[in-house]
Amino acid sequence: MLAQQYASIKRDLDERGIVFSFSGYLSEGILYSLGEALREKMALEEADGPTIRRVFSVFVEQMQNIIRYSAEKMSGSAGRTVELSAGMVTIGMEGGKVFIVCGNTVRNSEVPRLKERLDHLKSLDRDGIKTYYREQLREEPDDGSRGATLGLIEIARRASDPIDYDFDAMDADRSFFCLKVRV
Repeated sequence: MLAQQYASIKRDLDERGIVFSFSGYLSEGILYSLGEALREKMALEEADGPTIRRVFSVFVEQMQNIIRYSAEKMSGSAGRTVELSAGMVTIGMEGGKVFIVCGNTVRNSEVPRLKERLDHLKSLDRDGIKTYYREQLREEPDDGSRGATLGLIEIARRASDPIDYDFDAMDADRSFFCLKVRV
């Protein structure tokens, strides 16, 4: 029964073109380790250098957004202060392109501002994204921002198609946020 259950999950991932998936608590150390595994896998598959760099860059930006902004965190002290953030990342192939999907819980109060930023990025063409990026470099960061505005623009700059996102309300306080990028 156990093998059937997990073989079914594996088949589902394979059918969806997913080659890499992680769900759980993240830290900078886990980000580094997963990033190295991703880079090595793409190199073994003989992906070209620019594609590897774009995929890796988008992966890192999305993972950092989970680490910084996930509403589902665990913290404590294990000889030093430790904070872990929950989320998921999935990487696969679809229509000849690599896709990276990240998801994490966000506070409902953050949803309108995040939607506004993402909709604005989706409305821009390549030149518009470049111009917007240069403008944002000159602006002061928003209160409480830890670089998300520039990070989202970086993701959009490296995407081959417009970014895709969705929110699923979990309860009165939280939603599950998902961001998909094709490279």
